Amino acid sequence: MIAWVMYDITNDRARNRVAKYCKQAGLYRVQYSVFLGTLNLDEKDVLALQIEQELDLDTDKVYIFPMSETALKQTTCLGQALDKKLVTDQVKALFF
Repeated sequence: MIAWVMYDITNDRARNRVAKYCKQAGLYRVQYSVFLGTLNLDEKDVLALQIEQELDLDTDKVYIFPMSETALKQTTCLGQALDKKLVTDQVKALFF
């Protein structure tokens, strides 16, 4: 499945670790706190557990949204909404 991971994390160290986990999972950074890529269900669950360990549950927010390839192709990006330099490989092919 294609997945978006978006977060708002107050602690710099935790935020950097979450970004590292997303990259290790094979996701591509499309904005500073937004990643996109392909994950199977096990990978999504592992990533969610890793991220949860870093969070302050009283202040931080993380969203992992699944998306079909068809829906991704229908996504509209306006202006600088997507940093094309950061999005590579399979995901880039779906957008451009």
